[in-house]
Amino acid sequence: MSGSQHDSHLPHTENPATLSKPGGHYSHVAIANGFVFVSGQLPITAQGDKLSEASFEVQAEQVLANVRAALESAGSSIAQLVQVRVYIVDVEHWMSFNQIYARWAGEARPARAVVPVPQLHYGFKIEVEATALV
Repeated sequence: MSGSQHDSHLPHTENPATLSKPGGHYSHVAIANGFVFVSGQLPITAQGDKLSEASFEVQAEQVLANVRAALESAGSSIAQLVQVRVYIVDVEHWMSFNQIYARWAGEARPARAVVPVPQLHYGFKIEVEATALV
């Protein structure tokens, strides 16, 4: 792991090279007490390309790829997911997202919420955050 080093009583944070640099004052991943917390992932490629003009489906695929990369960087996986929160700008995208998510998650069925929101940063259509076991 290429993150910051902390006292054992503090969370370990990191920003894996497989994800673009965070755009704000946060880390992509925080690990504490056997859990991995993945910050809200947006449809941004590892090279920093913002996919705001892409279709909802393309954005959803990128976001889920980012969540997988964040989990794997922390030694976790989709199978170890505990909870997933999804923010979408239009509830009409729910069915499409559910199909993409089901393929991505496979047999894993963590707790999940899909929350319609009025807008997201950069005009994105989706954001996903997650919690998993290490």
